[in-house]
Amino acid sequence: MIPPVIDFTSVGRTYPGPPPVTALEDVNLVVGRGEYVSVVGPSGSGKSTFLNLIGMLDRPTTGAYRLDGIETSLLKERQRTALRGRRIGFVFQAFHLLSHRNAAENVMLSQLYVGVRRKDRRRQAMAMLDRVGLSNRANSLTSQMSGGERQRVAIARALVNKPSLLLCDEPTGNLDSKTAHEVMSLIESLHAGGLTVLLVTHDDSLAARALRTVTIRDGHLTESSGEAK
Repeated sequence: MIPPVIDFTSVGRTYPGPPPVTALEDVNLVVGRGEYVSVVGPSGSGKSTFLNLIGMLDRPTTGAYRLDGIETSLLKERQRTALRGRRIGFVFQAFHLLSHRNAAENVMLSQLYVGVRRKDRRRQAMAMLDRVGLSNRANSLTSQMSGGERQRVAIARALVNKPSLLLCDEPTGNLDSKTAHEVMSLIESLHAGGLTVLLVTHDDSLAARALRTVTIRDGHLTESSGEAK
C-alpha cells in the first residue's frame, strides 16, 4: 500500500515562554497521493505554524508527522534538509528568486542541495522551464520578468527535483487577476497530472477550487468538502 503524502497524528506546536504559546493543538490530517487540498484561516489562527510544520521548517512539539511514510521527527537536521529538498516543492507569494541570476540558474540552485550532478542540472532545469511554458526565457534575468513569469520560474524550481508535494503559500498574492488565473490554471494542470498540491490561501474563491478544504482557527483544524471548479 502506498503511504499518504502527509500524515499528521495529534500534532501540536507550542512556543516556549514565558508564557508558552500553543499555536497548534491535536491536529490530525491525512493527504493521499494526488490530492488537492486548500488551507484557510484568519490571521493568527496557526496557519503559518501549520505550513512550517508541513514544510519541515519547524518540528512539532507533540504528535507525529509522516511524509511519504517517513517519520520526520526522528530524523537529524541534515536528513530533514535532504528529505525536504527531495519531497517538497515550495511556491511562495514573494517568489524568492535571485534577481541577478537568469531563470535557468534560479531553477538549478534548488538542485545543489540534493546531489544532482552538475552536467544534469541545466538539462533538468530546461525541461521544467519548458513544462511551465518558459523555455524561451531561460537566459533572461528574473529582474526583467513580469510577476507571472517569475512565479512560473518559482514553480519550475519547485518541480525540478520531482517532489511528492507542491506546497503553495498564497501563490497569487502579488499578481493581478488575469495573471493569477493563469498561475492557478498551471498549478491545477500539474495536479491533474498526478501531483499532490497543498494550497494555503486567504482567498475563498481559490480555496473552493480544491477538492478538499481544511480550516485552521485558534490552533485547531476542521475540514469540509470542497467542490472542484
